[in-house]
Amino acid sequence: MEEIKMKCIIVDDEPMLRQHIAEMTEQIDFLDLVETFPSALAATSRLQQGDIDLIFLDINMPYLNGIDFLDSLENPPLCIFITAYSEYALEGFRLQAVDYLLKPIIFQRFYQASTKAYQLFLQRNKPLQESSPNDNMLFVRQGDAFVKISWTDILYAESMQNYTKLHFKERTITIHQTMLALEEALPGNHFFRIHKSYLVNVNHIDIITGGRVYIQDQELPISRTKREELLQNIVFKKLLSR
Repeated sequence: MEEIKMKCIIVDDEPMLRQHIAEMTEQIDFLDLVETFPSALAATSRLQQGDIDLIFLDINMPYLNGIDFLDSLENPPLCIFITAYSEYALEGFRLQAVDYLLKPIIFQRFYQASTKAYQLFLQRNKPLQESSPNDNMLFVRQGDAFVKISWTDILYAESMQNYTKLHFKERTITIHQTMLALEEALPGNHFFRIHKSYLVNVNHIDIITGGRVYIQDQELPISRTKREELLQNIVFKKLLSR
């Protein structure tokens, strides 16, 4: 079976470092380097195409730093931050970055971070599988307790930085887990990230129109690229033909 590769880009204002990272990507089979960019602004149009899986992103760049850039993206790819300052790790956690690499970057750490990103990538893109009756239960952390829920009853999840709000038909609970952690635990063939703040259970979608998704009369935003992906991968496959 052919290995699935991650399409990645490098965004860094230091030419020598861009070259160094590019050379390291060539040594890793599952990385497919698409392009490198000297600034966040230069990378914007390429990211809008929606096919990039991973970005190696420098934090300290002129005009627009990496943190502000990633925070501005509606549907960001997986991200590995590059920085000379370890204090940025907290911001990286807030933005759910996969990892951060401290300069100077050694190959061992680069490979470790890339592997971590690849595991997340595979989890998100795992083949559709039929779930057994016992697979619909999930434990979530709520305060100091672990609460068992059925993911089939989740209508949608709403990101609240380090917390996530789960919306059910008749209740809402806030769990002490990030959206990324929740997304990894849920079956990818049933849940779809329509926005950086919303993960929806596709089985509960009632209407998709324009830039909105409706679930139980609740209106949620969906980005243009995610709308097309949702239509192609889910809706069109279940559309009644003439």
